Amino acid sequence: MLTNKTVVLGITGSIAAYKAADIASKLTQAGAKVEVIMTEAATKFIAPLTFRNITGRSVVTDMFELASEYDIEHVALAETADVVIIAPATASLIAKAAAGISDDILTCVVLATKAPIILAPAMNVNMFENPITQDNLAKLIARGFIIVDPDYGRLASGKIGLGRLADVNKIMGTIKQVLGTRGDLAGKRLVVTAGGTQESIDPVRHIGNRSSGKMGYAMAEAARDRGAEVKLITAPTFLPEPVGIEVTYIETSAQMKKAVTKAVAQADALIMAAAIADYRSKEIAKAKIKKETPNLTLKLVRTPDILVGVKGDFLKVGFAAESEDIVANAKQKLQKKQLDLIVANDITDKESGFGTDTNKVTLIDRDGKIDSLPLLTKREVADRILDKVVELFS
Repeated sequence: MLTNKTVVLGITGSIAAYKAADIASKLTQAGAKVEVIMTEAATKFIAPLTFRNITGRSVVTDMFELASEYDIEHVALAETADVVIIAPATASLIAKAAAGISDDILTCVVLATKAPIILAPAMNVNMFENPITQDNLAKLIARGFIIVDPDYGRLASGKIGLGRLADVNKIMGTIKQVLGTRGDLAGKRLVVTAGGTQESIDPVRHIGNRSSGKMGYAMAEAARDRGAEVKLITAPTFLPEPVGIEVTYIETSAQMKKAVTKAVAQADALIMAAAIADYRSKEIAKAKIKKETPNLTLKLVRTPDILVGVKGDFLKVGFAAESEDIVANAKQKLQKKQLDLIVANDITDKESGFGTDTNKVTLIDRDGKIDSLPLLTKREVADRILDKVVELFS
């Protein structure tokens, strides 16, 4: 997604400027060509040398420096940028952008570029909530600027409130989403499920599984980064909410079925990465079951098979977590559930499956074609699955 993309990273005079180093690092590691522009005030908080070492590229701090290095007009960066991200963006920068003022290299690039512009404000809470700042932000949003809202928390002034630079992962997610708008899934609507459902036994206990939700979240983010409109339906996880994705939180298989049935009404594909509990307790105790009970017998009943029950004109992708006869069992599920694609993984492999950051899976499509993938990160697996989805769409 970011490989060979030109990202202009603008940094203004905020104490949060040091966090821009992390943004530059993550962009560079992802393969982007990062061009850093710093205002004079920004250089008072963090040295340009930091960004030169991180990106391996020169850092622009004034218009004359840019002209002498590139030997062309100052709009060079504006024309080559795939996206411009200003993080942190001060109230002053926001005011200049809203007024169309270009009195330094960064504001010149903002005015000259046709690339998407993302602003991540960071400032004192009173400055951020000031009607003038809010009016300026509204003007910029109306002109197509993308705003990554600041976080709530402790500020440099000691006050608590809105104004902290947004989490770096949130900023990175926004950049990926913006760059992915013309991807091979642009215009497609995907529903993705994630996590392991929980079936209550009493108010504090449940029947569940070891799913971490990582595969489903990776699927949702990968689809977003390729231009899809994504709805994520997730059981409880410890994962942060992904940027630019509509999220529905559920707990039980019944809630999952209801949410999926509603979401697929206008979907182009359903990717069922969630681990649905196969059984639930027939009766749920209204009060906590005391451990003094010498023996406990639970009567379990089957939960509905969502993939079998859900109907519609969309691609259906299922997952098969197997401990034996991986391919044979996956093929049976593919046929029984009338899927277009099934993703099978061996849960006995310690590097693959629940709770890991990697997966080793086998893809089997509706025509019986088998593609066994090597051990990959779950994000890499997600993109390989989506490659197949794109093929099936065509």
